Amino acid sequence: MASNRTETPSEPSRSEIDACAGPLLIEFGARWCGHCRALQAPLAAALAAYPAIHHLQIEDGPGRPLGRSFAVSLWPTLVFLHQGKEIIRLVRPAAAETIEQALAALHLRSDNPHCQDLA
Repeated sequence: MASNRTETPSEPSRSEIDACAGPLLIEFGARWCGHCRALQAPLAAALAAYPAIHHLQIEDGPGRPLGRSFAVSLWPTLVFLHQGKEIIRLVRPAAAETIEQALAALHLRSDNPHCQDLA
């Protein structure tokens, strides 16, 4: 099965993100971050059920413009977007169920773009 993860060597601009059509998960973190490494297995397992949700893994740090444009201050931060608009944000999610619920909500939004109540 093809992966929906893209690790970007050069991060996209905020305007490119805002122009994205469809569901997108941006994962902000750092390779050396223990919290980020611990998230990888549960995140990959949860994403496997949603191949239509594109996943960008962004290496973040001081002065990185994309992370600053999303006001990222802790890693990992997961930003769930639909049609370029943020609909959910998880900061250091502790439970796999939390990630799964957010992905399900994003999937629901992408299947029904008129759905307003996802919380």
